[in-house]
Amino acid sequence: MSRTYRHIKEYEKEIMRLKEEGVIEREIGEKLGFTYKQVHNCITRYNTRQKKLAAGIALKRKGRPPKDYVVSEQDKVAELRYILARKEAKIKSLEMENELMRDFLSLTERK
Repeated sequence: MSRTYRHIKEYEKEIMRLKEEGVIEREIGEKLGFTYKQVHNCITRYNTRQKKLAAGIALKRKGRPPKDYVVSEQDKVAELRYILARKEAKIKSLEMENELMRDFLSLTERK
């Protein structure tokens, strides 16, 4: 199916509607003229963006902000919450790794 080039983001709503109807990603791609991987990545990016919005995390803009761009207090708070959450997750991961290492060393009879 030949089509003129349009960015996949323009099809995002239609892709999500088809996905909610239960159409598999490969069929969505065939119907709209995209590959399975493009559709899969689009859905993944959409879900990630929705999770961040639900958690109150500010979506980062790429590139240099315009001169008149003002960061709101809400955006600052959301960014700090995100940073704290990432640090807490990293600490939890390191604690788990330490516990696993301790268990491994005790099983191999080392201290």
